[in-house]
Amino acid sequence: MLTAIKTVSQVITHMSIAFGLAYLLTGSLALGGLAAIIEPVINVALLPLHEKLWHAIRSRQAKEQLGMAAVAGEKLSQTMMHMGVAFSVMYLATGSAAFGSLLAIVEPICNVIVLPFHDGFWERLRTRLEVRDALRLAPL
Repeated sequence: MLTAIKTVSQVITHMSIAFGLAYLLTGSLALGGLAAIIEPVINVALLPLHEKLWHAIRSRQAKEQLGMAAVAGEKLSQTMMHMGVAFSVMYLATGSAAFGSLLAIVEPICNVIVLPFHDGFWERLRTRLEVRDALRLAPL
């Protein structure tokens, strides 16, 4: 249950960043809302395809010993996919390559900065709950 709540919280955080940046760039609540809804939805839809592709690459990796190069390639391609989606959404919404480029660069950077704090919060909460449950179940 905690994992599901954390995932919802992660989506809300991601959407808030997309909304905030799009609103700051355009001054439009409508475009901010568009970015907040469409950009994460497209990323969520594309991520399983991306992971399937990289699963196939990792399967070959065992034979070819690609190791860290494959991991780096996967993370780089995931970042590029994310940036491409952010650019496309903002460009199609505004017609501005400058706004698209700015969102494509700034939005992933904000996620990279904010999400570790988010994940740390949820990890501390999970640890506290596990300790509480262990103490509650411990024999007296």
